[in-house]
Amino acid sequence: MSKREFEGKRVLVTGAASGIGRSCVELLAARGARVLAVDLDKAGLDALSGEFGDAVESFVADLSEREPAEAMVSEAIERFRGLDILINCAGIGSFGRVTETDPAVWRQVHAIDLDAVFFACRKAMPHLVESKGNVVNVASISGLGGDYGFTAYNSAKAGVINLTRNMAVDFAREGVRVNAICPGYVLTALTAQMPPPIAEAFAAGVPIGRGAQPDEIAEAILFLASDRASFITGHVLVADGGCTAATGQPNGMEIMMQAQTGGEGA
Repeated sequence: MSKREFEGKRVLVTGAASGIGRSCVELLAARGARVLAVDLDKAGLDALSGEFGDAVESFVADLSEREPAEAMVSEAIERFRGLDILINCAGIGSFGRVTETDPAVWRQVHAIDLDAVFFACRKAMPHLVESKGNVVNVASISGLGGDYGFTAYNSAKAGVINLTRNMAVDFAREGVRVNAICPGYVLTALTAQMPPPIAEAFAAGVPIGRGAQPDEIAEAILFLASDRASFITGHVLVADGGCTAATGQPNGMEIMMQAQTGGEGA
């Protein structure tokens, strides 16, 4: 891999002020890209653009609405005279079963997590066809299966996954690749707000034994966006420390060993 493998590439990254999105911007800028960083957090964007100078420009947008989602693409095209890579990273979650999820919360989660991806891709696609560019959508392992109480988030991320596959087959002959990444438990400012028992339970469910650092997920995203993945499209890359490799059944070996140890020490 070249240290400047994204030299001259024009990239739009949403959810760019923190977490995975910020790590993507940092890595892209360090590797030669020009990036339009999009987020609702102006202070976070200012800090990012201040760190990287001309390589990173910012655009404040509330992606729960169609107009800003389309406007950010128009802004990238105007500033960069084209677009090579679109990384849809913005997202929010909510908690509640279907009977407890407020319809307004349902709509907001789907607006940001799924609709914004649709509107951004719809606006960007003609320009990506021109540049033979690509899209990477940040989905989640929560889009591959069900979680307790994640009604809106599960369904929105599942939509992102199949939208990715649909666009991949629709635009492959026009030279555009579209892929998705499904992270598991990631150590971000958002997950840091979890009560310790919940955070510990999430970490315990990962075979590697910890959550991912944002830059670990960003590296996987950049691989999909790079020329190294030139024959990969419609792919859903899971980056979850082995979480979905497990069946969910209890670790019988560990339980037995603990019981034996406890018996010997009695």
